[in-house]
Amino acid sequence: MYAPVEPVDLVATVRVLRRGAGDPTFRREPDRAVVWRTVRTPDGPATLRLAQHGDGSVHAYAWGAGAEWAIDGVPELLGAGDEWDDLDVAAVPLLAETRRRHEGLRLTRCRQVLEMLVAAILEQKVATVDAHRAWAWLVRRHGEAAPGPAPEGMRVAPAAGAWRRIPSWDWHRAGVDPKRSAAVMAATAVAPGLERTLALGRGGAAVAERLRSVPGVGIWTAAETSQRSHGDPDAPSVGDLHLPGIVGTALIGRKVDDAGMLELLEPWRGHRQRVMRLIVASGVGPPRRAQRLAPQDHRFH
Repeated sequence: MYAPVEPVDLVATVRVLRRGAGDPTFRREPDRAVVWRTVRTPDGPATLRLAQHGDGSVHAYAWGAGAEWAIDGVPELLGAGDEWDDLDVAAVPLLAETRRRHEGLRLTRCRQVLEMLVAAILEQKVATVDAHRAWAWLVRRHGEAAPGPAPEGMRVAPAAGAWRRIPSWDWHRAGVDPKRSAAVMAATAVAPGLERTLALGRGGAAVAERLRSVPGVGIWTAAETSQRSHGDPDAPSVGDLHLPGIVGTALIGRKVDDAGMLELLEPWRGHRQRVMRLIVASGVGPPRRAQRLAPQDHRFH
């Protein structure tokens, strides 16, 4: 059992790890604060079940060769070490009220660098629905069955070697273009080094530099990765199609570009990802008719 000192909202904290409703590595039980995750650990695959109770405690159960590693990581997965005390949002009523209503929101540190990086690469410059479909298809086809009594259909994401063995035609069938599949191959080639970046702490310039040394990984992909794998509190996703509009609308009532987003977030440097999470949690953003990336079919490229 994990009894956090500060309030923790299990679902709000770990939902950023889910890649769409059909993600075979993540399942939430309907109408309950119960989450199942599959985990590729240094010791092998594992299935993790997290259940939050009324007193705020979280009961964790794990199965598989990596069960001990998965259990050991539960506190960080649920935000241990994520310090919000120095974040002052009192001058912005929307942020202050959102923080009050979501006091259990924490930044997760899942410690799965390659898995988070691969998922982020698949999301580069395509519609989110396409990226999620590709992730689910590839994990189901090339991952392995979840250990233990996991819900039906759950799978563990492939290990580095399994990603490298995916044939070109399966990348095409998943709708992944050659540029993204090449970036995944480049990442898997240095997988051990990527995992070692966890020793550098909760993100920062050194982690971003290591991630961006992988061909095909830029500032957006590195940020989307370190936010989840390292629990980076200050990694805004520069280059995102939607986030500048969301941030601008929430803070000044109009959409802005990347430069405008960074200017608005500058007063909270060191906490910019925390502020981003509060803005998203507030539900404030531009109308849904905002520009969207059109779905693309790369299967015949």
